[in-house]
Amino acid sequence: MDFDLTPEQELVRETVRSFARDRVAPIAAELDVAARFPYELVAELGELGLMGLPIPEEYGGGGGDTLSYAIAIEELTRIDSSVAITVAAHTSLGTMPILLYGSAEQKERWLPDLASGRRLAAFGLTEPGAGSDAGATRTTAELRDGSWVVNGSKLFITNAGTDVTWGVTVTARTGPDEVSNIVVENGTPGYRISPPMKKLGWRASDTRELSFEDCAVPQGNLLGELGAGFRQFLEILDGGRISVAAMGVGLAQGAYDLAFAYAQEREQFGKPISSFQAIQFRLADMATEIEAGRALVYKAAWLKDQGRPFALDAAMAKLYTGELSARVAGAALQIHGGFGYMEEAAISRLYRDQKILEIGEGTNEVQRMVIARHLGL
Repeated sequence: MDFDLTPEQELVRETVRSFARDRVAPIAAELDVAARFPYELVAELGELGLMGLPIPEEYGGGGGDTLSYAIAIEELTRIDSSVAITVAAHTSLGTMPILLYGSAEQKERWLPDLASGRRLAAFGLTEPGAGSDAGATRTTAELRDGSWVVNGSKLFITNAGTDVTWGVTVTARTGPDEVSNIVVENGTPGYRISPPMKKLGWRASDTRELSFEDCAVPQGNLLGELGAGFRQFLEILDGGRISVAAMGVGLAQGAYDLAFAYAQEREQFGKPISSFQAIQFRLADMATEIEAGRALVYKAAWLKDQGRPFALDAAMAKLYTGELSARVAGAALQIHGGFGYMEEAAISRLYRDQKILEIGEGTNEVQRMVIARHLGL
């Protein structure tokens, strides 16, 4: 696909594509089997300036635009989703709230380490009883003697418990009808982090349950205005959907790449299966849909970069690429036949990694609700 990318965007694509091919691909299977967090890869991504790609240079980031960031996430997911979500969750959910809503002092104190990738950040929204219904948050924060005392729990939180995690921004009720965002740094008394959760896919990413029991953090850790938390996290989710949509395109492209190569190598009835029209048509459909999905993602990213409304396009891109990746991963595994069902086949890992793209960052059903609302329904 030849979008009219700038030289800087082309450089990002080639840099990340080379890194994914040369550094991630050789150990992706091992990371998945061992459920091992890729510390070495995160450090290298930080050295390349990719852990804070869309963060301004004044805070140690790459100063890149949203489209460059989406391209980077797409290229990483093409090879491995665990590495990609580590970058995406750290950037879109962990670091962007500080950039968008933090005070000048908070930005100067926290952003340099986050933008450089020396430390990782997380965002705590989901709870056992508050997933799609984010407004059902039950975690509370009460102001006592100059500190916010946090009580409650969060679930399915990415990057919260690594050895280099800095902290988590949690949504909490600061009043009867009031939600605010408060930063809790790792190591704060009363803040407990569960062991890593065992997952169907994304096995090498860090996913934890968090609990807070009379966890006191400084009053200055309030992020933005008191009571603005609901609006803030909706804005964060709008931006985060672009990166998850980019993951959908990247996974679909990676699955297609594997199926295309296998179809040319695998012989049945004396010739490669790629010579059969049934396989050709399936690959043709896959390639066509991937192009359509990529266009949706790039449009949403471009709109955000232009400062124009993008929430509708981000929801459309996230919905479409989530379902696209399911279709492509399923078709790609079918082309692999019995070999694709084996754990050692790369397509089996992509197949497992795919499902969460229809759930995380807002389920397909929530995306349809968002789209319908923007259509005036």
